[in-house]
Amino acid sequence: MGVAGTGSVSRLLTPKRVTGDEFRSVLDDLAALRIAVFRDFPYLYEGSTDYEKTYLNTYVRSERSMGLLVYDGDRLVGATTCLPLTDETDEVQAPFRAAGYDLASVFYFGESLLLPAYRGSGWGKRFFEEREAHARRFGTYRLTCFCAVQRPADHPLRPATYRPLDVFWGSLGYRKAPELTTAFYWPDLGEQQSTPKPMVFWTRAL
Repeated sequence: MGVAGTGSVSRLLTPKRVTGDEFRSVLDDLAALRIAVFRDFPYLYEGSTDYEKTYLNTYVRSERSMGLLVYDGDRLVGATTCLPLTDETDEVQAPFRAAGYDLASVFYFGESLLLPAYRGSGWGKRFFEEREAHARRFGTYRLTCFCAVQRPADHPLRPATYRPLDVFWGSLGYRKAPELTTAFYWPDLGEQQSTPKPMVFWTRAL
């Protein structure tokens, strides 16, 4: 998942790195940030704090997980996360297992989040660099990956100014892998029930 936008701010932002059980201390703020950012197209996520905390506990349980959080003063304004694919949920692992990948050699990148006012200042690229560096530290991972939701080009809530991040991801060396697809479930804005959303993976060799 990526970040986009043209706005920027001049204030000095402070990064904070967390791993494993340290995620417990940031669950509330990270859940709130995910809900705020993913409300926008293309995710249109009608989030809940309870669900978010359940999801984010995946990172708490993983000894090799990492998050880079970005603060403006005491306010969390950006974050990115990663963990080994073997520590992820079944729906994330399934397409790699079906395609014959060695799951133990793959590192999964979760979200990259920035509030709109902080976009366009280089954090999107840094988020990828920090996660790739973290995965390399272990010396056992050969591939990094992330996934992105697929929305139709004529989706009624697609803003006229929306630009997908495909070019940005490609510039960082990532390749869209249409053979690796899965579905995540969440309620769109205004929905009461979760519905399946098609997700496609992007990969890069470390």
